[in-house]
Amino acid sequence: MKNYLFILLLGISIPGILKAQAKEKTYNVEVSNTWGKSKSNEPVVIKISELQSTFQIRSAVVMDGNKEIPSQLDDLNGDRKYDELAFVIDMPANSRKTLSVSFSSAKSNKVYPARVYAEMLISDKKGKHVPVTSVTIPGTSNIYNQMHHHGPAFESELVAYRLYFDKKQTVDIYGKFNKGFEIKESQFYPTDAQLAKGFGDDVLMVGNSCGVGALKGWDGKQATHIEPVATQTERIIAYGPIRTICEIEANEWNYQNSDLNMINRYTLYAGHRDVLAETLFEEPLKDEIFCTGVQDIKGSVSYSDHKGLIGCWGRDWPVNDTVKYAKETVGLATYIPQKYVKSEVKDKVNYLYTVGAKGSSYFKHYLTFTSMKETFGYKTPEAWFAYIREWKEGLEHPVTVKVKP
Repeated sequence: MKNYLFILLLGISIPGILKAQAKEKTYNVEVSNTWGKSKSNEPVVIKISELQSTFQIRSAVVMDGNKEIPSQLDDLNGDRKYDELAFVIDMPANSRKTLSVSFSSAKSNKVYPARVYAEMLISDKKGKHVPVTSVTIPGTSNIYNQMHHHGPAFESELVAYRLYFDKKQTVDIYGKFNKGFEIKESQFYPTDAQLAKGFGDDVLMVGNSCGVGALKGWDGKQATHIEPVATQTERIIAYGPIRTICEIEANEWNYQNSDLNMINRYTLYAGHRDVLAETLFEEPLKDEIFCTGVQDIKGSVSYSDHKGLIGCWGRDWPVNDTVKYAKETVGLATYIPQKYVKSEVKDKVNYLYTVGAKGSSYFKHYLTFTSMKETFGYKTPEAWFAYIREWKEGLEHPVTVKVKP
């Protein structure tokens, strides 16, 4: 009887012992919006390396007073250790909030409502679409048509995108009538029944253009594709619930007398129609020049502030089937921080800026779009161009974040 009681007591105490072994540390995080306008779903990112934690962080809880803010931890480099904590927050104009953020060495099974979605599928011999998280191919291979929707697709409640898995690496877009998630069900190709229910679909034929904000090479006269390369990889490294992150990696890209190892990282946050596009290189750049911008849709009108912001508004067939599908009207925009801008240029199919970052292994830009079919979007080029000017201004006034133990 004594042995039975001992085992019983020991069994009860083990969870308490394990819990006591978990390490925790709480920080005050001061978020300030010094801009004279309110910010909705503003991204906040805390780099784990800057915390100088004495334990491996496996979970986190963000509190605004008594209210928990959904968040996510992301491993960006695949070493199975978290690199960033991310969440979004609403901030009134000229406001400041102090949040409590607790990190723990214990894993958490907490699940927050998903506000973004991502998937990458490859088709097998029977036509079944198999989920994958990462695919690498030699630069001489072409699996564009084996990848369902031709590469990773990702969405917020407002918009959806896909990244082409080929030398073009184009950013293509999917417009919605109503806010919500559609890609898991439609997989970028809605059926007739789904279209009748009000699903959105592909709204732009990108061809050989940069679509909206795809990074390209520049030969002095026109945008060029990302070729030749030794290998190309596309992967999804974060699925949500707050942000999705997709990457295109090109290794040994023979470009302007250099062999570049480059990653294009695309991040879409909850509540956003715009995407942060970061370009990372293994070594600092020399004099290489690239370009990005937006497609020149046939008959489009364009807008530029000549300081990194470029947009267009146009109407064209989104696919080759001009019987089943109607023309689509879209607004596109790209913004490059001015310190990376070299010149404003144009080729036959794109409105562009050339970009460079000599001595650095990083630069970034932003991209966004609207579709005329949106019940929540923009209906005229004037309204769209006014919006992207404000969008740029908001990006230039991010919240400031201070972390204190």
